[in-house]
Amino acid sequence: MPLIGALIKQGLKLGSRVRLRNLTPVRQQEKELRRLLTKAQHTAFGRQYHFGKALSSSNTTATFQDCVPFHNYNSMHDQWWHRCLKEETDVCWPGYVKYFALSSGTSEAASKHIPVTNDMIKALKKASIRQILTLGKYDLPAEFFEKGILWLGGSTDLKKHGGYYEGDVSGISARRVPIWFQRYYKPGKKLRSEKDWNLKLEEMTVQAKNWDIGIITGIPSWVQLLFEKIMERYNVKSIHEIWPNLRVYVHGGVAFEPYRKTFARFFSQPIHFIEVYPASEGFIALQNEPDVRFMKLILNNGIFYEFVPFNEQNFNESGELLPGATAITIGDVKEGVDYAILLSTCAGAWRYLIGDTIRFVAADRAEIVITGRTKHFLSLVGEHLSVDNMNRAVDRLSEEFNVEFSEFCVAGIPVEGSFAHQWYLGVNHHATPDAAKLAERLDHILHELNDDYAVERSAALKDIRLELVPVERFYGFMTAKGKMGGQHKFPRVLKAAQLEEWQTFLRQQ
Repeated sequence: MPLIGALIKQGLKLGSRVRLRNLTPVRQQEKELRRLLTKAQHTAFGRQYHFGKALSSSNTTATFQDCVPFHNYNSMHDQWWHRCLKEETDVCWPGYVKYFALSSGTSEAASKHIPVTNDMIKALKKASIRQILTLGKYDLPAEFFEKGILWLGGSTDLKKHGGYYEGDVSGISARRVPIWFQRYYKPGKKLRSEKDWNLKLEEMTVQAKNWDIGIITGIPSWVQLLFEKIMERYNVKSIHEIWPNLRVYVHGGVAFEPYRKTFARFFSQPIHFIEVYPASEGFIALQNEPDVRFMKLILNNGIFYEFVPFNEQNFNESGELLPGATAITIGDVKEGVDYAILLSTCAGAWRYLIGDTIRFVAADRAEIVITGRTKHFLSLVGEHLSVDNMNRAVDRLSEEFNVEFSEFCVAGIPVEGSFAHQWYLGVNHHATPDAAKLAERLDHILHELNDDYAVERSAALKDIRLELVPVERFYGFMTAKGKMGGQHKFPRVLKAAQLEEWQTFLRQQ
């Protein structure tokens, strides 16, 4: 048994057993809010919104909520973060912001600049270590812990603007890999800094046979592309013929269900799938138990959470917060309800709507699943079709027809004075399913998953249409928009100009 691997494994087991003081989720969050407010009370934001008053109040949380309004990216940027970009200090968080994460999400045309402070970088690293410690709970051989970790993230070669740097948040955090860890961390310093994603993929494919990989981490669509390139180049039927010690795949960024069938054909040995929930605004949740399909919110690491029930009382049809919307904290959440998340963070985001929706599966343990995006749902006539509904429907369709649909999108279109849903399913060149039968079955599945959809399909929602598209076209569209690799992902719901861009792209040869 390798000595180093045995020591690492034992250390991880001990680390996974360490228990902090047994604080409830409510108490953890109360302490976290006080830490955030205490540190930011003398910033421009803290002075304007009376953080000192909240700290001296008998109910800090309630006073904070009364004093500070909701924010989205536009309001935070236009009122506050633009000053950080001009190198002003002590705006929303103490000190000077050296890094900004570029994030366009999946619905915005222009890039957003999200502050990444030194405190946030520490929090990201701390969350990553917590995730690594959970490996002590898995039945993994000692030699596994001496294998390489392949990371498919953004470039570490950040772009300099005056006194600050900008880039993918994964690239920002990966710049600070400890020297002792670099021998395990692939694809190596040179390739990590490469900005051309296609070139990076090609070089990783060439290098693959020289690496002994135990863990791979990255968004499913880009990992899938890499696996396919490696298997084609070396003419193998399983990625385990190249990396026999691969045991763990860490994924996040998008729902994995549509990719599950595709990934099953890549492996000839058992794989542990571990989900994480990192965002440009912070590391939100991680999977801390083996082989489950939920994550646990990180409640004591630089983020205070609020939750807005995702319903017609709080959001309009465009997924924007309505005046008078109400937010609750961790002690009042209910299981089985979709919530939009508000974050207040050690990077200077305050009551900030990130656009994701989640659902609690165990409220007392803060265990969640991601259900979609506030702006990525269809409700043309009241059908309230969520991304979670879409993912589950496509997953079932894939199983029933034995066809991989790892990419898809849907849009609402006008039809004869009413509306229809237009679906685009990505298939590989070997698949030739019947589009009409797929559409009929997809419609039936959505009836079962969503009562509102079933009602509206008998009334104002006149039709469901389906077009099969080579999956390479999805990647080609992302390439054309300069959004290959890193944390970029294809939007599941297309609206307005984005739908027009997609349709124009499909018409091109």
